[in-house]
Amino acid sequence: MTMTTEILIDGFTFTEGPRWHEGRLYFSDFFTHRVLAVDTKGRHETIVKTPCQPSGLGWLPDGSLLIVSMNDQKLLHFDNGVLTEAADLSELATHYCNDMVVDKSGNAYIGNFGFDLHGGEALKPTNLILVRPGEDPCVVAENLFFPNGTVITPDGKTLILGETFSSCLTAFDINSDATLSNRRVWADLSSIEEGYAPVPDGICLDAEGAIWVASPSTNDVIRVKEGGALLDKVKVDMGAFACMLGGNKGKTLFISTSKDSKEEICLKEKSARIETIEVDVSRAGLP
Repeated sequence: MTMTTEILIDGFTFTEGPRWHEGRLYFSDFFTHRVLAVDTKGRHETIVKTPCQPSGLGWLPDGSLLIVSMNDQKLLHFDNGVLTEAADLSELATHYCNDMVVDKSGNAYIGNFGFDLHGGEALKPTNLILVRPGEDPCVVAENLFFPNGTVITPDGKTLILGETFSSCLTAFDINSDATLSNRRVWADLSSIEEGYAPVPDGICLDAEGAIWVASPSTNDVIRVKEGGALLDKVKVDMGAFACMLGGNKGKTLFISTSKDSKEEICLKEKSARIETIEVDVSRAGLP
């Protein structure tokens, strides 16, 4: 396939958390505190503005929207034009919250930085937080190094997340009560190619069981299978921070790209965009 992307939409501060839902791509723009939706023609609208930076997105079974609010470490609920707090994560998250996946029952799995990345704090491990509908949040996995993009397999039995600063994809079995067990390395990205060091940010799953991984450090999105074999690579001009399969046939790969992730730079340059490329295998699983 042709490995050249097209720009769907640009002029944003930092696009993150892309999700294909009901014929449109939803995404967060960090530093304007907006959740937006865009169709395949580039026509877009603001869905909701949030008090703090939004990140991960997902939907409850009733069709209402969940939004991770990064800076104040909350999970927000948006329904019929009303934005409310679904859960306070601040007692469990050790720094900003980030990406999220929501399963078919409405269970939300939310990662967090674990340390002050932009403030220069030393790397520290952190946890993955579970919010069941109507319940208090709890920790379901620990000792993770910047848990980031997360997917759930079509059978609902396996959760796979990217550990950004371990350069790996980590898998868990999902138990009947939505807790996690049987932790294992799904793919070690540090061993893909000699001298090549991708770091996983946003990820998405396809119908062959392979995972597309956005890697901001290498300006590309790679497709890997379990065990870490490299199947495809899409190069972009800037950091690739997230990706999502969608479109009419589920074969459009949407890529969130930006020159930087620092607020002052992103607000000044507004270089962030959504790029697209058509691929051979359609989306699967969640998100």
